[in-house]
Amino acid sequence: MDTGSADDGSSADGIRQLASREVYRSPWMSVREDDVVFPGGLRGTYSVVDKSDFAVVVPYADGGFWLVQQFRYPVGRREWEFPQGSWPAGRTGTPVELAAAELGEETGLRAGELVHLGRLFAAYGYSSQRYDVFLATDLQAGEAHREATEADMVHRWFATEQVRAMVADGGFADAHSVAALALFDQRPLSAP
Repeated sequence: MDTGSADDGSSADGIRQLASREVYRSPWMSVREDDVVFPGGLRGTYSVVDKSDFAVVVPYADGGFWLVQQFRYPVGRREWEFPQGSWPAGRTGTPVELAAAELGEETGLRAGELVHLGRLFAAYGYSSQRYDVFLATDLQAGEAHREATEADMVHRWFATEQVRAMVADGGFADAHSVAALALFDQRPLSAP
């Protein structure tokens, strides 16, 4: 009996894949349908979204955070969030290089220090995508170089208390950003 291992996510009591087929692909994502058998023997289909991993940057300075706001088409609203993104097609690099690139692209800020706070799953109920969270400190201002799709983006500094109030009232509702804030809160007290 194959009991699997914690590293690959499989186990004797987990869902077992029987077959897999790609049903959609674009430059940003793919969707596959897997024929599976559940632990009780029931067969079914599991749809999975595969996307490139990304980075979320928590730019912290002067007792507060730099946030970005842009129109998010799927929800039809402008939303505040931490800078975040993935490599464009044809580019690769380390997670810390990606964090530095996204911070500079979206805000123009350059970090003197980037500290890795954690690695999380984006939405593991339907996607394999993961993201790294970085704390950016010792910030220096510069010029933003946003992608054409980010032309409406703005960035602004908010006091920590303001951001926490925005979480409570729904004004800071991006799940990845809220999770990044939770990781920020878990850092050692001697950190900024």
